[in-house]
Amino acid sequence: MLAYIVRRVLATIPVMGVVALVVFSLLYFAPGDPAAVIGGDLATAQDLERIRTALGLDRPFHERFGAWILALLQGDLGTSIFTNLPVTTLILQRVEPTLSLMVVTLLLSVSVAVPLGVVAAWLSGTVVDRAVMAFAVVGFSVPVFVIGYVLAYVFALGLEWLPVQGYTPLSEGFWPWLRNLILPSIALGSIYIALIARITRATMLEVLGQDYVRTARAKGLGQAAVLFLHALKNAAVPIVTVIGLGVALLIGGAVVTETVFAIPGIGRLTVDAILWRDYPVIQGIVLMFAFVYVLVNLAVDLAYTLFDPRIRY
Repeated sequence: MLAYIVRRVLATIPVMGVVALVVFSLLYFAPGDPAAVIGGDLATAQDLERIRTALGLDRPFHERFGAWILALLQGDLGTSIFTNLPVTTLILQRVEPTLSLMVVTLLLSVSVAVPLGVVAAWLSGTVVDRAVMAFAVVGFSVPVFVIGYVLAYVFALGLEWLPVQGYTPLSEGFWPWLRNLILPSIALGSIYIALIARITRATMLEVLGQDYVRTARAKGLGQAAVLFLHALKNAAVPIVTVIGLGVALLIGGAVVTETVFAIPGIGRLTVDAILWRDYPVIQGIVLMFAFVYVLVNLAVDLAYTLFDPRIRY
């Protein structure tokens, strides 16, 4: 097991190297002159030359990439062109709202979707099963921003139960913090809940037909014990896999959700950086999200052995 962990950690190094190369190349594969895009129509020749020097465009590609990698190894993601602040500082200033939104969404999605999928498989072919599948179809079909606007209109503007936008730090109290995250988490988690519920139902239907499930029922175990202690545990590997893969949905959806609900997180910072053509910030954010996704996949791989002892590395 230890050898597998070491191999998986070492395997992330070339993956992150390829990601770093792609992220760094985005600046140079973009159409047009990056300096002219950043400088705007009113930029003088001196302004453009200053921007090219700041971006390192006056040096060969391999030199710029090597210097950027060396800075990354020292924890330096570069400096924002427009704010002159380190990219690391900008990300750290915005990480709490995004992390809070993703954690609340993840907890909400898993706690709702897994029981829904289990119940749908248990009551396969009934009205409950059809209702869960209909909900899953709607969750996949309706864009996140549409759900967000509907929730804001009904629960914030109409009923005035929840705030329509903004973020309250956790340091100011648990309920004010959670209150600002309820609507964004429901909007962001809609497609995630639909995905997990469908996979859970499909996997549980397969497991419920196995001999050991019939044996557990023959021993007189209750329905809840059969479903959640025997069947769900053996169906956990595909479910954990889709939960890990779904983190990509959370990362992409956070950009839209934070814009709809005016949450000052990394997603909002990404949109602002794209609008400003702040390439160092864009590069730093994309690289950070890629690193997080690689770590999540590593954690999912290691979690397999906890749910299925037959898996050995």
